[in-house]
Amino acid sequence: MFREMLPLIQRKISLFFSVLLLSLLWNLPTSENRIEKPPCFPQISPSLVRHGDLVVGTFLPMYLVEVSGVTGAGFFGSKPDDDCRNYKWLYKNYQQALTVMFAVEEINKNSNLLPNLTLGFHLYNAYHSDASTLESSLRWLSGQGQLIPNYSCWGQEQPVAVLGGATSALSVQMGTLLELYRYPQIIYGPFDRILSDKTQFPSLYQMALRDSSLHKGMVRLMTHFEWTWVGLVIIDDLRGEEFLQELTSEMANHGVCVSFIEKIPVSERRHTESQVPFMPRIMASSSRVIFIHGDTDSLMILRYSEAPFLPNFKVWVTTSHWDITVRPENVDGNNFHGALTFSHITSDVLGFKPFLRSVNPVKYPEDIVLREFWHSAFRCTDEPEKLRQEKCLANASLETLPLLYFDMTLSDLSYTIYNGVYAVAWNLHEMFLMKLEKESMAEGETWVPHAWKLHSFLKSLQFNNSAGDQVFMDEKRNPEAQYNILNYINLNIDTEALVKVGQFSPKAESGQDFTIEEEAIVWDWSGSKTPCATCSESCAPGFRQTPLEGEPICCFSCSPCPEGEISNQMNIKSCMKCPEDEYPSKERNRCLPKVVTCLNFSEPLGVTLICVALSFSFMTVLILWVFVKFRDTPIVKANNRSLSYTLLISLNFCFLCSLLFIGHPTAATCLLRQTTFGIVFTVAVSSILAKTIMVVLAFKFTTPGSKGRWWVQSKLSNFVVIICSGIQVILCGIWLAISPPFPDLDIHSEPGQIIIGCNEGSVIAFYSVLGYMGFLALCSFTVAFLARNLPDTFNEAKFITFSMLVFCSVWVSFLPTYQSSKGKATVSVEIFSILVSSAGLLSCIFIPKCYVILLRSDRNTQERIKKKVGSMSRNHDGLLSFGSYQRHNQF
Repeated sequence: MFREMLPLIQRKISLFFSVLLLSLLWNLPTSENRIEKPPCFPQISPSLVRHGDLVVGTFLPMYLVEVSGVTGAGFFGSKPDDDCRNYKWLYKNYQQALTVMFAVEEINKNSNLLPNLTLGFHLYNAYHSDASTLESSLRWLSGQGQLIPNYSCWGQEQPVAVLGGATSALSVQMGTLLELYRYPQIIYGPFDRILSDKTQFPSLYQMALRDSSLHKGMVRLMTHFEWTWVGLVIIDDLRGEEFLQELTSEMANHGVCVSFIEKIPVSERRHTESQVPFMPRIMASSSRVIFIHGDTDSLMILRYSEAPFLPNFKVWVTTSHWDITVRPENVDGNNFHGALTFSHITSDVLGFKPFLRSVNPVKYPEDIVLREFWHSAFRCTDEPEKLRQEKCLANASLETLPLLYFDMTLSDLSYTIYNGVYAVAWNLHEMFLMKLEKESMAEGETWVPHAWKLHSFLKSLQFNNSAGDQVFMDEKRNPEAQYNILNYINLNIDTEALVKVGQFSPKAESGQDFTIEEEAIVWDWSGSKTPCATCSESCAPGFRQTPLEGEPICCFSCSPCPEGEISNQMNIKSCMKCPEDEYPSKERNRCLPKVVTCLNFSEPLGVTLICVALSFSFMTVLILWVFVKFRDTPIVKANNRSLSYTLLISLNFCFLCSLLFIGHPTAATCLLRQTTFGIVFTVAVSSILAKTIMVVLAFKFTTPGSKGRWWVQSKLSNFVVIICSGIQVILCGIWLAISPPFPDLDIHSEPGQIIIGCNEGSVIAFYSVLGYMGFLALCSFTVAFLARNLPDTFNEAKFITFSMLVFCSVWVSFLPTYQSSKGKATVSVEIFSILVSSAGLLSCIFIPKCYVILLRSDRNTQERIKKKVGSMSRNHDGLLSFGSYQRHNQF
């Protein structure tokens, strides 16, 4: 039913447009007035015609017209003189017109393509206003440039398709009208996924490569140069909004922030009358790098808002559809010097450059577009006396024009236009062959295809162009674009160039998909260094980024790394710890290997402790020699010679065992350190305990013939020493059997060093050995303290009390100090405690006796002792006589 109503709907819509156009054209000058002055170039429509059996309508933005109002007061209602005076050439786009001319000539010369048929085209300017676009479309539909809606004046030529759509907005405007007549529209502008919806746009066919990875390439460029604070300029339409979402999402994934977003409205077609200061706002931004995604319209709007001769020191990154070489003549191009452009990688079309070199007005005298372009680009005049200028001669070449006017390299849009013309030709060729297969054609019969029949062939068409590339009309099979990264250099109007400095291939392997030659890039006028685009100053190694509250993640402050951590790169968000065998440098920007060390014999502390230990050991040996030499003297006999010898020998071993704690630890030294120290100290303390017990017992059992006299025999003292020392030997044996000490590395105690020491194995066993030794010392101290007031001629309890007080004080202080110390300090504390406690015992017990023996020998005689004993006996109620002294102290 819909098909039956379609013609009626078409007629009603056509009537509506006819009424609209008649109302718009009501005030057009009369035919008499038109004859008075010849029509000027912008009013001639179509602008260029190539006759053929089959005609393609081509709509290209060749020039723009500056209007003074909208719709009725605009192009339709303005006077011819105003229109002639106010149009502006878009010079770079003339390559697109020559591409159409080249492709049509190449097709017509090919005898295998469209045999017996010729292809022609009508070239129209694609105005940047709805009314002008509508007028151009109706002129083409009417034929021969006549503006008669719903009426065709084509004659023998048959229109088959339209090639247009420089922008998505123009595609939609033209498609709305062309869809009424089912004319297929081949779109050569940037790929737009919205236009792929065949429900809304069934007659639109996009030829451009898909830009689905362009945003990834731009972000790769940002991350490569560490640009984290960039501005975005986007065209304000659905395509621009879609690209903006993709780009900002990819930027967020890579830690790049947007400093500002400037949207250029699509509806702003009157470029020179734009009152919006786009460029000044962009220049005032804090970002040094601006990324632009748009089309020629947005470019011209931005260009017209530039402040001439005012350097901006910005770096621009654009797409090839935003051609930075295009600009009004009165706008300087230096602001975009050093810009980077993502341009589609396209193949060279064979014969295109020789064709461009051969183009001139003499070769195509009927081409009024070429003549106007030639005169405008080469600054020619129509005055005969000035035509002799060399640059306006017939042999002048487009190759000599600067990039502002013309580019000999095939552009992305021109390459797509070339494929679009061939797509129409190949489509007609297949239809023609099918026609021949189904029915024979009489000689001289002309084949006239209907435009709406092309759709069924276009949907599945694919072919190889002359460059060797495969072209698909099915938009879903369109390949993804690959990009050259071009650097725009504009020293002056005669030295403009686009130099390849990199490439982005989305489908390439990781690591090979993006390449850039930094040395080849010429940046803006501010210098040759890569510009910095960051919100905050970079954080040097040794610092980390600290986010600022309420600011984007790219805005931060720098704070030093915490103790024990480093950062060895710029702009690190969090510091890291060094490996266990390394430590942070002073600047906290690198890890240094730790030095493996121990308390060795060569360092000053080790040498000092060795000297002290050997000195005390030598002193102990001297004291032992004195006691042995004067063994028969009363004072030596009175202090129990065997216990004194045992104590001196054990003290000597105590001094020497401290040497086990110095030097590189081995398995043997670790086993011997604590056990040897524990046993020899226990023997020393046991000897002192036995001495103290014997003193007390000697004064307790003083009666001759008393049964208690057995306890003061030498056997008891030996028994005390053996039993007490034996218990310590058992504890040490259990320790070695269950969890013995072993060499270990201490990597945490001292920064920059790995301390080689001994791990005690069982901590319980270690403190049990110390605890047992402390228990014996406490017992000795207690007994000696109780016996301190006994007669001092025979009693060394006072000296033992003081020595044990020193001993206990040292080891009580040792425990907390040992626990809190680290590394080599732990070993030093233990050695110090051993030496001090041993020296305290040696000094307090034996130095006074040596003093008497060596310096006061008069006191070490029998007569002096008898006299002393007699005096003491009277003071103690006569409890002890000299004879009893002799018996009690001959142990």
